Amino acid sequence: MDNFLLTVMAYDCFVAICHPLNYLLIMNPHFCVLLVLMSWLIVFCSSLLYILLMERLNFSIGTKIPHFFCKLAQVLKVASSDTLINNIILLVATTLLCVFPVTGILFSYSQIISSLMRMSSSESKYKAFSTCGYQLCVVSLFYGTALGVYLSSAVTHSSKKSSHFSNVHRGHPLLNPFIYSLRNKDVKGALGRLLSIAASGP
Repeated sequence: MDNFLLTVMAYDCFVAICHPLNYLLIMNPHFCVLLVLMSWLIVFCSSLLYILLMERLNFSIGTKIPHFFCKLAQVLKVASSDTLINNIILLVATTLLCVFPVTGILFSYSQIISSLMRMSSSESKYKAFSTCGYQLCVVSLFYGTALGVYLSSAVTHSSKKSSHFSNVHRGHPLLNPFIYSLRNKDVKGALGRLLSIAASGP
């Protein structure tokens, strides 16, 4: 769901910066609701598919999963029956559910950067970048920690280390309100004063 919502937000920034005169026409409330509903429906259908595929698996009594979030890949590892079909569908679905959103995000930001480069005024560049800069931080935080989780699970076989990385990845929504509140002048001022006090030291 995060993938799709970040893609919708990237598209929103793309329309705001690249097509500002048509923004209200394109991003009308009905279209926004449709995008969110489509995201929810896709995620619901994929989750339902995973649940139906889990029905065909057998598990030993007293099976324990040494993982904090009990991800589907961790559940498949402890199954006592053949998981080949599940693994193939999981791989295909994960690829589709990640490749399309990431492609949409990359396309949107490439168009945004292209538009920023064509702007002559530095003030308009700053204003346009401030529109999507905070969201870019959220996207970087989300995909950066996600990459860390999956690379760490591929490199290390320690379930304890893997669960630590998962906690970092799932903790990023807690930072979103802080990142977006940096657009507020009062918050910026308070943060600047706090940093100057910390820099001056005791």
